[in-house]
Amino acid sequence: MTAPRALPARLRGALPLAGAAGLLCVSGLAAVAPPEWGRAAPTVDALPRVTYAAHRGGALEVPENSMAGLATAYGRGSAQVLDFDTRMLRDGTLVVMHDATLDRTTTSAGPVRALDLRHWRAVRLRPRAALPGHWRAERPPTVAEVLDRFGGRSVLMLEAKDPDSLGRLAGLIRARGLTRSVLVNSNRPAVARRAHRLGLIAQLWRSARQLRTDRPARWAGYVDVLDLDHRARDADLLRALASGVPHVWAHTVNTPRERDRVLRLGCDGVVSDAPGLLARTPQRGAMP
Repeated sequence: MTAPRALPARLRGALPLAGAAGLLCVSGLAAVAPPEWGRAAPTVDALPRVTYAAHRGGALEVPENSMAGLATAYGRGSAQVLDFDTRMLRDGTLVVMHDATLDRTTTSAGPVRALDLRHWRAVRLRPRAALPGHWRAERPPTVAEVLDRFGGRSVLMLEAKDPDSLGRLAGLIRARGLTRSVLVNSNRPAVARRAHRLGLIAQLWRSARQLRTDRPARWAGYVDVLDLDHRARDADLLRALASGVPHVWAHTVNTPRERDRVLRLGCDGVVSDAPGLLARTPQRGAMP
């Protein structure tokens, strides 16, 4: 999905600060959960009628794909789903990273796939200067670390950037008993089909350009969540909504106006870099 745009300056001051150390915002983590979940561990089946997902943790509000960012998004309770991206190192370790290289988001450079776990532990994230609050450089987590920290506490959405990692990813999810609370996302229908066959909850995202020629009804047998570019034409979104896929969400929705449009059309989920902003802004023109 697309990289986050900068949050407008007039909105930055409205967001809670993460604390000078960034990681300090995690205290009391286990005690925080949106009220609609009650006391049971969250599952995809129990998500609310309209679901909010924090894209890369909410990349306009926190450092993307960082443990501190995910913990902050979880603690704020403005999204029911925490999203992050997965890559595989040369030794098979699955790690949390969007890009195929380290250049954009870390103080290092070069291909992610060239590293093993020992070298990965020396990598440090570089928080964007435009983010609200103050953030400390930290090591990007492994997928296992994120599953261990948030599995059973939040529904998770993992984009498998390396299709050949899907078997390992399924193993990590199954070993923790999280098959009903983790969405596995990809832009490739073949990867979604394989995820379904592995017993995982399959999510497929598509760009506005792809949707012009897509026939979403073809995916209804193996896609659980269809995640569509909010810039798609109304006709393309409506065709997806009539496809028979159980859930249709929209990405990457960062303004109330964008959100209100996709919800009026009938989408039941919103993937956002700014979930805090959307949570604070009432929806206008809601369907009855």
